[in-house]
Amino acid sequence: MIERPPHITNQQYADTLFDNNKRLNEELQTLLDKINDGYEYWDTVKYKKLPSGITAIDLWTYVKVSRANLTIGVWQSPLLKLGLTNRMQRLCHEFDMNFGGSWGDNSVIPADSRQQYLVSSLMEEAIYSSQMEGAATTRKVAKDMLRKKMTPRDKSQQMIVNNYQTINYIIEHKKDSLTPELLLHVHQLMTSNTLDSPDDSGRFRRNDDIVVENGITHETVHIPPTYTEIPSFVQSLCDFFNETHAKVFIHPIIRGIIIHFMIAYVHPFVDGNGRTARAMFYWYMLRQGYWLTEYMSISRVIAKSKKSYEKSFLYAEADMLDIGYFVNYNLGVLEKSFKQLQDYIKHKQSDKNSASRFFKLGNINERQAQILKMYYEDSALILTVKDLQGKFLVAPTTAKNDLVSLLKRGLIKEIAFNKVKKGYIKGELFDSQVIDIIDKM
Repeated sequence: MIERPPHITNQQYADTLFDNNKRLNEELQTLLDKINDGYEYWDTVKYKKLPSGITAIDLWTYVKVSRANLTIGVWQSPLLKLGLTNRMQRLCHEFDMNFGGSWGDNSVIPADSRQQYLVSSLMEEAIYSSQMEGAATTRKVAKDMLRKKMTPRDKSQQMIVNNYQTINYIIEHKKDSLTPELLLHVHQLMTSNTLDSPDDSGRFRRNDDIVVENGITHETVHIPPTYTEIPSFVQSLCDFFNETHAKVFIHPIIRGIIIHFMIAYVHPFVDGNGRTARAMFYWYMLRQGYWLTEYMSISRVIAKSKKSYEKSFLYAEADMLDIGYFVNYNLGVLEKSFKQLQDYIKHKQSDKNSASRFFKLGNINERQAQILKMYYEDSALILTVKDLQGKFLVAPTTAKNDLVSLLKRGLIKEIAFNKVKKGYIKGELFDSQVIDIIDKM
């Protein structure tokens, strides 16, 4: 359990606001700006180097007063508040410029590689979102399973397949309005064949026999609202999701983060709330026109900072449902995810440029150049038609034709795994026709 912040009385608020002996000086204002930029909680604020004459509780009072001046109400029941900081508004503006509209799509993602990037991103999102909830399998095994459309072997693999299928369903229905029935359907897709009680899949919980625990200590860290409040919450969620002309404007990205938080907070399902909450954020972002979300693995960033993710929930609940902690964290996740996408595209473009050397062999298409590069980098590599079908997103016939052409030239060699399945390894002429040419370049 995290330490709760000190209680600030109305008198302390008033003293902080009006006491002329504690007027903000430049040093204190700079410190407050830095704390609010990171939307820091009491557990770090209390250890700050303090200006002269200021105690840790005084500083926390200044923090709370400064946030109160920025606070808006973002949900009625329970009353959820948000201190809208400069950093939050700046990041939302940057995301609008980079994630939204259609003007920049070709400049961000090369048109000829878009489908390949998309599939890879969707796989990453499904894998990491599932791993956060306990799916115990490696990224490589999971990707092979998804590429080859293999039947899941266990619960962990089933979680990943479910997540992948749910994301694809959301993409197909991204313009649909949210209804209670659609929310249940998303949960059913996400949790099929993975719950202890199959009847709980696609159904709201019907009792209060549920708490959120620390996975190691088993301390109770969150007790969701009673199940009797779920129907009214779900209706409010649908209204909030579908609303287009709200009386109080809340930036769409922040709205998506609020949806994410509220599903996790209310815990309307027996299990699968985290996966469903992240999927609904994903859906809302796409519905609002943030097309680049499809290419970003948000859950990968969250998974690598899971402790901070969990703390952002706990901070919000401990500090009178101030959702600023959760919003600030998730905007940071989007920022990192976009940077990772940019780095990934640069890497793939570099990889593509490197493969272009193999065109010197003549009568080589782009996929075959990539195949030869793979053998060049790993002389013990064994490939199958299904491997190439998944990697290049082509039909089995196309993958087979690419291999047969290289086979006829002696650049690769066919081996039999059994009477039916075949693989392909580096051929006898590979060294003389490929390595000699490439190494001389």
